[in-house]
Amino acid sequence: MNTQRRLFLQQTAGLLGLAGLLSLTKNKTFATSPTAAKPYVVFVTGDHEYSGELTLPFIAAELEKNYGMRTKVLKSVPDYNGEKDIPGLEVLREADLAVFFLRWRQLPQEQLNYIEEYLKSGKPVMGFRTTTHAFNYPDGDPRQKWNAFGEFALGSPPGWGGAAKHTHYGHKSTTDVTIIPEAAKNPILTGVAPSFHVASWLYRVLPDYPAKGAVPLLMGKSVNPDKEAIDNPVAWTWQNQWGGKTFMTTLGHPEDFQVEAFQRLVINAIHWELGKPVPKKWKGKIAINVPYGHPK
Repeated sequence: MNTQRRLFLQQTAGLLGLAGLLSLTKNKTFATSPTAAKPYVVFVTGDHEYSGELTLPFIAAELEKNYGMRTKVLKSVPDYNGEKDIPGLEVLREADLAVFFLRWRQLPQEQLNYIEEYLKSGKPVMGFRTTTHAFNYPDGDPRQKWNAFGEFALGSPPGWGGAAKHTHYGHKSTTDVTIIPEAAKNPILTGVAPSFHVASWLYRVLPDYPAKGAVPLLMGKSVNPDKEAIDNPVAWTWQNQWGGKTFMTTLGHPEDFQVEAFQRLVINAIHWELGKPVPKKWKGKIAINVPYGHPK
């Protein structure tokens, strides 16, 4: 009797264990990591002027809180003026999207290697404002090709000035922004106001940029320019030579990040870059209040 009872209990336990395993398999609770399905967005910051290392963490926090993403914000050291070190760039190997807000960095080759590896993977790339001139290596430096990062990664002019005459219309100017009619149905512009005003002084990228094949989304008109001004695109999409989807905006003044239309543009663009549906329901304006120019 004891032997029969023991066999019965063993068989029952086995059946219960199998039932539990089948239940877990049905619900997929045992096989899915809490973070496995969450896109990983890495922000790479380092600019002298626009406080990108302060504004972008607000975007990162919003992505984590309301849009089911994981994020990492990398910063120049010892501070925003540190041009030669952005620790942690190896995390780009895990990233699903790399977002750059850089200005005139001179990173060591081993750090550039992580960026190059990411670009050549064909993963999406996003850039803000001074990323058109992300790097500034002197003549004769073997890394000087990186001065054209804006061009080969984002379809923008290859650095500041030069043959492209990439410039702006003065620090006392601002910019009126309107949706380009032909782009009105682009998903990135979902819910974006048809016109809005930003603090950024307009960047001149025409006539040769954005690069061939780019799709301009927003047009900027300089208000109170310091020289004769023409309207210029301020946001576009593109595909770089490695097949990476690109979104670039020449906006990025910290006061731009206070404008709800700009906030929605950025959140939408991140979803588009990741191949995810643009949110139909906006979670509401993000409270961002970051000063310009790193005042003491």
